[in-house]
Amino acid sequence: MNGKAKYDDPFEGLFEDASARALSRVGVVDVGSNSIRMVIFDGAARSPAYFYNEKVMAGLGKDMSSTGRLNPEGIERAHVALDRFAAIADGMKVRPMTVVATAAVRDAKDGSDFRKRVEKDTGLKLNVIDGEEEARLSAQGVLLGWPDAQGLVCDIGGNSMELAVLDGKANVGRRATSQLGPFRLQQVKGGEDGLRKHIRKTMEELAQKVGTDHDRIYLVGGSWRAIARLDMERTAYPMTVLHEYVMSPQAVEQTVDWINKSDLQALRSRVGVSNSRMELVPLASLVLRQLVETFQPKELAVSSYGIREGLLYEHMSSSLRARDPLLESAKFTERQMARMPGFGKKLYQFLLPLFEDAPPKRIRLIRAACLLHDTAWRTHPDYRADACFDNVTRANMAALSHPERVFLGVALLHRYKNSRSGSPMAPLFAMLSDDELLAAEVLGKAMRFGAMFSVKDPGEAGSLSLSQKKQTLELTLTKTGRALFGEVAESRFESLCKAMGVEPVVKS
Repeated sequence: MNGKAKYDDPFEGLFEDASARALSRVGVVDVGSNSIRMVIFDGAARSPAYFYNEKVMAGLGKDMSSTGRLNPEGIERAHVALDRFAAIADGMKVRPMTVVATAAVRDAKDGSDFRKRVEKDTGLKLNVIDGEEEARLSAQGVLLGWPDAQGLVCDIGGNSMELAVLDGKANVGRRATSQLGPFRLQQVKGGEDGLRKHIRKTMEELAQKVGTDHDRIYLVGGSWRAIARLDMERTAYPMTVLHEYVMSPQAVEQTVDWINKSDLQALRSRVGVSNSRMELVPLASLVLRQLVETFQPKELAVSSYGIREGLLYEHMSSSLRARDPLLESAKFTERQMARMPGFGKKLYQFLLPLFEDAPPKRIRLIRAACLLHDTAWRTHPDYRADACFDNVTRANMAALSHPERVFLGVALLHRYKNSRSGSPMAPLFAMLSDDELLAAEVLGKAMRFGAMFSVKDPGEAGSLSLSQKKQTLELTLTKTGRALFGEVAESRFESLCKAMGVEPVVKS
């Protein structure tokens, strides 16, 4: 067994880690130019679940570029929302709440009055941050989802757009802020030609500050997510999870043209984007087109994580930040939902001889699958396989690309079912190559056998040895294993061998 086969788990002791326990429930409110959102995080600290998530489209920054003041209607909507959020946090015993206000409140003439009134009426203290700090926190939010993110983070709000550079080593570098938010752009003079010139000039100024040598741009913000959802609709993309959705520059160009030629209300009804958000999409599309033209990235990836997640990341210790979000989430899910928490690690160790030549990226997926293999056991047996697939492809898990979601889904499907023929999930299978589909099937059937072979520890019942030269998979049974290797276990072992294209050999 080579070095890859060792189960060296740097994430042991997660639930005994004081810094992780301290983040078990954290509340954050983001008071933006267009929306106000409260999120209460709970669960696995490095890959948190959204215990509570509520958004109000207050429109605080609407018309501010012409009046210099916060929108009066938006002020009242914001106060109602913040009063409610304070009461919810109090009811859930989430104190203190971290509340940040961005471009609208920091730039408005009456921003200070608004902040004081909120604190007096609700007890919530608004921390008004500048553009560069907003850029830093948004970049940290991206790091929560992509620990090794490298490229340019672009966060668009109603009244501003921020940029920050990530170096691939969890460091936030150069930052810049601008007034390229859609609310601001509504007031630009000179018609469409003047608007385009203004956007181009501002983008060139930003490029001078942060450079243009970025292969990937991470898109943060509701307007970007709306455009990405429209891109999915245009291309009939089979998955609707926005986080880690990747677009090419050519796709962005085509989608922007499609949006400009389409009826916005008809598009809105097809994708479920709110009216207030959809109104900003045409202007945001112009900004996105220019962003691509100026920076010329190879790809653009959507991040559902931004300033709120960045605030959570801010509280993390360096050791907690170093954890793998996917594996932590899988461990937390196993702990909460599996019949025998801890079995996933033993199953992984038992099956590892089958995957000794697998690269590290595949190994982490195998580990995650083993941790998740029994978390859908409460589902009706007739639907368990599809439920497994659906759960993992839609799950709130970070550090997991869309093809990796499908790989895990197929593996877990085969954990409960030999064949995927006729599956309603079939359109998503096309996201994997034939070789990847086979690898996922093999993993699933291996888990299906291992889970049946022993309910306590398959390693105590036997061991596996794969011979590529002899084209055999050998199962050596212990005394305990001889009693456990019944008819069903034998059938599942043979099914695994057939999927692998090897001959089964059983020794005792």
